[in-house]
Amino acid sequence: MAEPWFTFPQIDPIIVEIGPLALRWYGLMYLAGFLAALGLLNRYADQPNSGWDRDQVSDLLFYSFLGVVLGGRLGYVLFYGFEWFLQDPLYLFKITDGGMSFHGGLIGVISAMGYIAWRQKRTYWQVADLVAPVVPIGLGLGRIGNFINGELWGRTTDVPWAFVFPGAGAIPRHPSQLYEAFLEGLVLFTVLWWFSKRNKRPGAVAGLFLVGYGLSRFAVEFVRQPDAHMSLYFGMTMGQLLTVPMLMFGLFLMVRPYKAANA
Repeated sequence: MAEPWFTFPQIDPIIVEIGPLALRWYGLMYLAGFLAALGLLNRYADQPNSGWDRDQVSDLLFYSFLGVVLGGRLGYVLFYGFEWFLQDPLYLFKITDGGMSFHGGLIGVISAMGYIAWRQKRTYWQVADLVAPVVPIGLGLGRIGNFINGELWGRTTDVPWAFVFPGAGAIPRHPSQLYEAFLEGLVLFTVLWWFSKRNKRPGAVAGLFLVGYGLSRFAVEFVRQPDAHMSLYFGMTMGQLLTVPMLMFGLFLMVRPYKAANA
């Protein structure tokens, strides 16, 4: 009798390799997310009285992309691999070993948005509220990239949609990457896109992003396999612990504009 769960297909993480250069599925997902965000924001910039043009959008996404990559890697090393970095400082540059951290990438994007706000003489929330609705596209595609790579799998389970991942033993596990792709990607994008069209209060859209991502990540961490070398903190995983300040600040941003308007 066949087992009720799925065997993960053997997918080469490298799509094509030419000499020392290799195109990986994970990188392709990030590129697709960047291009999708560029297309949507360019359409917005083309609208009358949008206050943006295509060159400004391109600058914003370029520096945000740098923030994701640099901040994501620094964040992973700081939050998840600091002991390895102390043993081998070159670990910082081994991007295929350990990958990147969302929370580090978020800090990088926050810094990039601050720079763009200063450079283009805008308020910070004008930039943040524009960017927030398109971020879930990259998040969702990135999680699909994690799934294709067969990494960041979930905890053991006997649900009928479980997968047996190579490198994780013969025990079926939650496809937590797909849960995150659905919640952090599709659901969060839909909610933010709808909300951004109906709410113009400064900071509210960015706040909803922080709350939506924080709730999604906190929930999925219950079925996601923690990094083997990481401990629990106050009964929470590192991923859950890092979402707590996000949730608190996001709620503050969503409530603050309403209080200011009613003062």
